[in-house]
Amino acid sequence: MSQATVAPGGTVAGRPQPQTTAEAAGGPFIRHAPDGRRAQYVATVGTSGLISQPTVSMPGYCKGYKLSTTLTATNGSTGPTVTADFPDAFFQLVQMKDAFGTQLITGPGYVVMQEVNLYSGQFGTDLMRSPVNSPQQTVYSTANNASATTTWSRYLSFEFAKAYGVISGANAALLPVLQINTGPSSSLFSANAPTSIAATETLDSDFYWLPSAPTDPPGLGTTCQWIYQPSNPTIPANASQLVQLPRLGGYLTVLILEMRDSAGARTDAVWPARPKILVDGVPLIDTLLGTWQEDMAISMGVGAGAAYVSSNTSTTQTGTIPVPRPAGTLAINRKTSLSQRDFGLLDTGEIFLSTNPGTQLEIGGFPWVQESSGANAPYTLNATVGQVVPSGTLVQGLPEI
Repeated sequence: MSQATVAPGGTVAGRPQPQTTAEAAGGPFIRHAPDGRRAQYVATVGTSGLISQPTVSMPGYCKGYKLSTTLTATNGSTGPTVTADFPDAFFQLVQMKDAFGTQLITGPGYVVMQEVNLYSGQFGTDLMRSPVNSPQQTVYSTANNASATTTWSRYLSFEFAKAYGVISGANAALLPVLQINTGPSSSLFSANAPTSIAATETLDSDFYWLPSAPTDPPGLGTTCQWIYQPSNPTIPANASQLVQLPRLGGYLTVLILEMRDSAGARTDAVWPARPKILVDGVPLIDTLLGTWQEDMAISMGVGAGAAYVSSNTSTTQTGTIPVPRPAGTLAINRKTSLSQRDFGLLDTGEIFLSTNPGTQLEIGGFPWVQESSGANAPYTLNATVGQVVPSGTLVQGLPEI
């Protein structure tokens, strides 16, 4: 019998073509480790509940977790009134720890899911700095006797510069731990709360694939920690005083400040006309409040484009704020090494503020401006700081190049 031959260049059974091509050796980590995403879990939870499912491994280095929430409720005969922190107040407490128990992200849902996403630059840039501008965000209907649904997406990020701050994800025995406590219905609705509230949580993980060349992410073991802490002392009515921020230790990327009254509501009415920021007793920033807000608009786009002057009256302010500043919040940005603009994950870290456990940061108000009646005093200044704790020496410059 004649024997069959294989035409030159043909594909031989049992010798499949490679699924991907490999980059030439050398160059940065990200050249050899493309982006990936995989499912973690889907969970259903109600108010005053707990989400603590174990996370699963991924073939690479984890850079963050994407949490998508769909909340469904049935309104009563009188439509409910949502709170100012809706829908993120559904998460009463969010805790993300690494496999060794180190707190990476800890705080109330509104702070972790809204403020950190907005101000850190680790979620997005431009209009998508704010997660409320996500195409996944929907509006909750407060109509009477309606079955209402709202969906929102938030991000828990480890990566603070490109490929810097990621966590090993391939070892199933060394995975991050995410625990979320949900709050009572009163945290979502201030009046006429719905009769039933339930939410479906879909958690995915973003990661870099294990590289095709023997290379590690820059500064592997370095973490950026976001820990929510109240400052001391509280601010009484008609006060002129310094407020001490919690002790820190590391390189600070962004300092988020949040003012709340005695009822827990965020308020802008307490910020002084000219706040002062002191480091170890030395004034670092002494500025008009309006100029500080302008700095935020320049560096982050938060509050920029708030209005334009009408050509008809030359005085009427109209328009829409593309990325609104949440009431009661201010931020100091140290991720502007390349420009006066925060470019998200594109930063050299050259101007991160170096601190140690002995560094004392203070905010001064002389005086702190009070609400007209002072009935909601005392006020609490809360701080949430992006604190980079390096493994060895901080990698500065552009680590991905």
